[in-house]
Amino acid sequence: MAKWRIENVRMAGVAACVPENIVKTEDYPFMTHEEAEVFNNTVGIKRRHIADDSVCASDMCQKAAEKLIEELGWEKDSIDVLIFESVTGDYRTPPTSCLLQDRMGLPDTTFCLDMPMGCCGCLYAITVGGNLLTSGNVKRALLLIGDTALRMGSMKDKSRVPLFGDCGTAIALEFDPKAPEIVVDFHTYGKGYKALMTPHGGFRHPATPESFIEEDFGNGIIRAPYHTLINGMDVFSFAISKPPKSVASFMEVEKIDKDTDVDYFLIHQANKMIVDRVVKKLKLPVEKVPYNLEEFGNLGGASIPSLMVTRLREQLTHEPCRLLMSSFGLGLSWATMSATFGSMVIPKLIII
Repeated sequence: MAKWRIENVRMAGVAACVPENIVKTEDYPFMTHEEAEVFNNTVGIKRRHIADDSVCASDMCQKAAEKLIEELGWEKDSIDVLIFESVTGDYRTPPTSCLLQDRMGLPDTTFCLDMPMGCCGCLYAITVGGNLLTSGNVKRALLLIGDTALRMGSMKDKSRVPLFGDCGTAIALEFDPKAPEIVVDFHTYGKGYKALMTPHGGFRHPATPESFIEEDFGNGIIRAPYHTLINGMDVFSFAISKPPKSVASFMEVEKIDKDTDVDYFLIHQANKMIVDRVVKKLKLPVEKVPYNLEEFGNLGGASIPSLMVTRLREQLTHEPCRLLMSSFGLGLSWATMSATFGSMVIPKLIII
């Protein structure tokens, strides 16, 4: 196991921001009423918040971060680390974290880092940020996690468009010698990278005129090589096999009883079929598994922090809760994390 044990790190708060524009499944022109009803009942995503083209993931993350900093009472000069986790940065270069350092007025001593890890991004960001803080050399970190993933794909791709929503989140970590240990386990199956990818536009396959020529694949799937694709069957097979096995192994090795030791299981909100199957395979107590995908869709790396804000705000602001988190996606990568977080500052969901 590629496992980390992170000591002396406390999650001080979490915030989330979504655009006010809501798109219902039945609003999509390529969906008949019957198709929308089937999609809502099986995939489980009934609504999603969609940003207009003038709003980037960094804008929503900044809104969340500014509100969180305000409610925490942190001085901006006390922030040592800024991590921006997203696959939809402002530009190819420079790193968006550097732009956010300036826009947020953070000190020029801030350590800035971009991470494009997709749906596993939250657990990657906590692990990297936590390891930077664990020795006490730096004291405070902001993790900004968000995407506007919809605009990466074709708006004519029926297999992808209804799945995603837009969101930006902020997590505040700080050095605390009394904090409970965070344990995280990572896995990667790079051989399966083609299940979730954008074929053209990088340096392996730079964009050419041919990159923008659309092809009709049937079943309402029309896209060009410049668009992000999802091989649905490969992703489904991966998501219901490898992550559950890792969670089961993790709980066995760490001697975690799912019925008595865990308050909530936070599972990446890919779609209802996947989450339901993971819950069933692991025989998890359903009352301990919050969902918010029906309201927000797949939010990528922001999925897990959004669950904290929209479904566990009352619990996490009043008392410590032991959370077991599972995320999976791009790479293909997947991760499991056990952490006790609580008595946190969690502003109400921000809508812009």
